[in-house]
This record gives sequence, C-alpha cells and structure tokens, in this order.
Amino acid sequence: MNTTTASQGTIEHIDPNAIIIEANVRPSAPLTKEFVASIRENGVLTPVLARRDAQGNILVRAGQRRTVAAREAGLDSIPAYIVEADEATVERIVQQMVENDQREALTDGDRAAAFQQLAFEGLSATAIAKRTGTKQAVVKNGLAVAENAVAASAIQEHQLTLDQAATLIEFEDDEATRAELIKIAIDDPGQFAHAAQRARDDRARGQVKAQAEDELRGRGYEILDHDRGYYDTDYINIRELTTAEGERVTPDHIENAEGRAVFVRVYFDGEPNVSYFLSDPKAAGFNRASSQGSTSGPMSDEQKAERRTLIANNKAWASVETVRREWLTELLTRKSLPKDAAKVIAQGLTTHRRDVGAAAASGNELAHLLLGIERGGYYDDKLAAHVEQSPTKAQHVSLAVVLGGIESATSKNTWRYPEATKAAYLSQLAAWGYALSEVEQIVIDHAGTNNAPLADSEDDPDLDG
Repeated sequence: MNTTTASQGTIEHIDPNAIIIEANVRPSAPLTKEFVASIRENGVLTPVLARRDAQGNILVRAGQRRTVAAREAGLDSIPAYIVEADEATVERIVQQMVENDQREALTDGDRAAAFQQLAFEGLSATAIAKRTGTKQAVVKNGLAVAENAVAASAIQEHQLTLDQAATLIEFEDDEATRAELIKIAIDDPGQFAHAAQRARDDRARGQVKAQAEDELRGRGYEILDHDRGYYDTDYINIRELTTAEGERVTPDHIENAEGRAVFVRVYFDGEPNVSYFLSDPKAAGFNRASSQGSTSGPMSDEQKAERRTLIANNKAWASVETVRREWLTELLTRKSLPKDAAKVIAQGLTTHRRDVGAAAASGNELAHLLLGIERGGYYDDKLAAHVEQSPTKAQHVSLAVVLGGIESATSKNTWRYPEATKAAYLSQLAAWGYALSEVEQIVIDHAGTNNAPLADSEDDPDLDG
C-alpha cells in the first residue's frame, strides 16, 4: 500500500477487494462492459473517496462503481482519498444547510453536494435524512447524483432537480437521450416525467427487439432493417404466398427455406411482432396468392402519416399511463387531499358512475394499487378493512375508488375517441397540478367534436398491438 499525504486527507493505493462498500449510500452500482474494459485498460484515474473506521477498515463513500469495476477488471490497487470522520464537521454541514435553507433555499445541486460531504463524514443515508429533516429517498437520490459525474455536472450546470438529475443516471450510456432530457428539463420541465418514461419504454422495446432478432438470426434468418411495402420486390411477405397445395404459407413452412428473412417491430404492448419474408418464393416451392378481390395497394401519403400518428400516440399513451398513475399514487399519499376532493368523489359516483361501478364490481384492483394495498383474489376488496383500521383515511380511500375506476376505463382508445367525461377527468388532474402530456391534451381539445376516431387503424392488428 503506497501513501501520499494531501492537505486535508491521505491518498492511498489500496487493493479494491479490501475496500468495504457501505450500504445506504448507493443501492446498486450498475456496470457496463465498456466501463469495466476502460478501467482494465486505463486503471482508476480519479481516486475514490473513503474514510477509515475505528477498526482500520477503508469504507468507500464515493466511487462504488469504480471500486466494483476495478474488482471485475482484476486490478491490484486503486487510488483512494482517505478523509477523517469528524462529528464537528457533521454539525457544521448540517447547520449550514439549515441556515441557508432558512435564508435562501439551497439548489438541489448544493443539497446533493452537502449530502455527499455528510456521507464522507461517516453518516448513512438514514442518518443524513434524520439529521437534516429530509426524506430518505431524497437523500439517496442526492448521493446517487453526487456520485455520478454526468448527473453531478448536469445538476450544477443546468439547475436540474434531484429527481431529474437522478433520472439521467438511468441513461448514462445514452448521450442523445440525456441531452434531450436536459433540454426538456430546461425548456418544458412539466413534460420531463413523460419524456423520461417514453425513453424508458423505448429502451425496453429496443431490448425486446434486439433479443428477438438475436434469436431469429440464430435460426438462420436475415434481419431486415426496414419493412417491405407494396412496391418492394427484393423480398415477398409470406402473407402473399401459398403452398403447392394452395394453403397459406406460415412461418413453419419457411423455417429451413433459403432466402428467409424477418422484420421485427415492437409496439406499445412490449411484445415483438415479426413479419416473415422470402427472397425467392418460387425456388422455395411457393406461389403468389391470387389477388382476385383484393383491395390492398400502396398507401397514400395521408394514410402513411395517419399510420405514423396512430403508432406514435399509442406508444405515447402507454408511457403516459405509467406517469399518470405514479402521480395519482403520490397524490393519495399526501396527508391532506385537494380541497375539492369531496366534490370529485361525488362526481365519480354520478357522472363517472359506470366506470367506477364496473371497477368496484370486480374488486377495485387499481384502487388497491394506488393506495399500496395488496389484494387477495380477483374479487377481494381490502379497502373496507383499511378504512376500519385507519378511519382518518376514509376520504383517501373514497378518492382512490373513484380515480381507480375512471383510470381502469382509460386505454389507447381514450385519445382516439375523446369523450367529455374523460376530458373532464384529465382537466381535473391538471387543476391539481398534474402536467398533461401532448396525447392527453388531445382528449381535452377534441372531446365531443365528432364521433369518428382521430386516427384509423384500418383494422390492422399490428397497429393495435
């Protein structure tokens, strides 16, 4: 172990396997293959921050990922900047935080840095939360942000919130997405949660697509980079083919055929949708199906635009649903509900009685979910027992029943067939502080204007799936 003395601490080169990674500072240390490879090639260039406890153990405070990566890379030592744990320093930092908050509120970047300083002094996330009067989840977010170079830089440079900066950590290997999220945080912060959820969903769909393509590639299929349309002749969709006996060609028929290919897409439901093609159907023993009576043909530019809108808005609605229901869950955890909650409950039992009644008849599944109450069987209802145990939460339960009932009746068709009742519901959420997304605003803007759908799927199951 080599030692270098610094002005306020000591830099020591220590076996990463001898370093203890404390709990509560960072729940996990996600690593990428590229990050581990960089550590293996270049070593740990920036010292981890640590302290020595009474038993002489080295406990890392900032640099968990570097430490774990160094272990995986098989490094013999990494630089560690060792600081002293001092209760007087802890008191000074806590008092400075309180004083600054009382005089002029700290930025979230300042708060994250202060949490990190307290962590250096030996405090766990639980202890920091208690000493500073902050929710533990906020402290953990702050420590995670301070630990991550990209997030720590962004929160200071762009004055992001802790939640926004913590979200960037999810996309630390995706510079384009981070840049887009930072832009939205600056220009239109109310849309940040929606944009982040869309990015998560897009990433998840991308992973599903890649997994499906890998499996199909392993079975000998060529992976096409785009779908084939009416005028394409290099590949023929098997839906247009028949066997020598006149049967429709299925994927099983071409499993071993030469020139087989696929195009994989993943829509909002997250399941892979595979289109199968052949480059030379005749050589494989298949015939083109008769086009007699067929009305298929190339789509017009207007139809293509409508199709793109339908797909984009269906995906957007799936992401929005996650954000909206998370927001409703947070609303129902508040000690005090909005002043007009009783009015909304009454409207739920009258204007929205069909949606609320249908959900109640099947056990109020979503109401349980919003309240964080586990339900037993399909028709089980634990809400009455919850009210019995916590009478002061009766209005919270009543509101959850109403909100859960209305939410259960929403789907991707809500934006396609805007109704006045759903528009009123979304407008009420907006009045309570919920930031509507563009696809939700469609419902409000077009409710009751006509009975026709805003986008027509032309009965294409792929677009609905």
